[in-house]
Amino acid sequence: MKQQRRQIGFFEKYLSLWVALCIATGILIGNFAGDSVQFLSRLEFFGVNIPVAVLVWLMIYPMMLQVDFSSIKNIGKRPKGLVLTLVINWLIKPFTMAFFAWIFFSKIYSAIISPELAGEYIAGAILLGAAPCTAMVFVWSYLTDGDPNYTLVQVSVNDLIILVAFVPIVGLLLGITNIEIPYITLIASVLLFVVIPLAAGYFTHKMLVRKNGEEWFKNEFLPKFKPVSIFALLITLVLLFAFQGNNISEKPLIILLIAVPLIIQTYFIFFIAWFGGRKLKLPHNINSPAAMIGASNFFELAVAVAIALFGLQSTAALVTVVGVLVEVPVMLSLVALANRWKY
Repeated sequence: MKQQRRQIGFFEKYLSLWVALCIATGILIGNFAGDSVQFLSRLEFFGVNIPVAVLVWLMIYPMMLQVDFSSIKNIGKRPKGLVLTLVINWLIKPFTMAFFAWIFFSKIYSAIISPELAGEYIAGAILLGAAPCTAMVFVWSYLTDGDPNYTLVQVSVNDLIILVAFVPIVGLLLGITNIEIPYITLIASVLLFVVIPLAAGYFTHKMLVRKNGEEWFKNEFLPKFKPVSIFALLITLVLLFAFQGNNISEKPLIILLIAVPLIIQTYFIFFIAWFGGRKLKLPHNINSPAAMIGASNFFELAVAVAIALFGLQSTAALVTVVGVLVEVPVMLSLVALANRWKY
């Protein structure tokens, strides 16, 4: 009997198209009606933009509903795959992202990007590199026949580590690049965009599963929230590019220039993780999600923190948004590669 081909969901499959359309819409709004939306950029509380905070929360909360920390009790089973995931995500990936960003924005692009702006571009890339994927990795794992239970363990452990490692790593790397770090804002961002939605998702998960059962939760409740997360992301992108419309119109090639180091980093990390897993003799259904979670990013968190630290109109926020734009087509190419190399 022929095995049914696994397919990505409609919204996820065309996410790059939706992102591109939102970019175009935002730029048009920014050029023709920019003054009328500027008041939204001034709606802040302790440096956090309120409209964007609400939208980011709507992005992140549905993802956190999928995390089940009871799965961590299985952490002792096949530990090599988890060790690989943690080494790639926390000891290699943030530093290689910072390196590629420094090479491109400070050196290769030095003729067209000032040192001051280069620092913000590098900062946006650092925020992407320090935030390992949380939600989309379930999609990549599914498409490559990854072990869903083991993927859940990998994601759950990474989410716990984000709570304690994200701020120090971002602070260290931003400090090396001589960017002033408002630690209060950085810590507040992690509390607002990770700790609170993670706790809310965990208790919602427990309460609904206890009341209606695991099957109802996975098959009835969770699918209803997927469009909420994606629509919130797309509206956030429209806002971001509405505020940045004039800057992009003046430098239309900037998105392509930003995309180059991000794409190189994604392939580089995938190959390190993939061949590291082969060296450790991991089975394909463990090695594949380990490589995918390393290559992809928790771009929702990166976008939120970039806005909180540098503002809606910052080039740092622009870098994180370009990360959204390039992630899906690049990751789909890596899905195809992982399936071609299946062993």
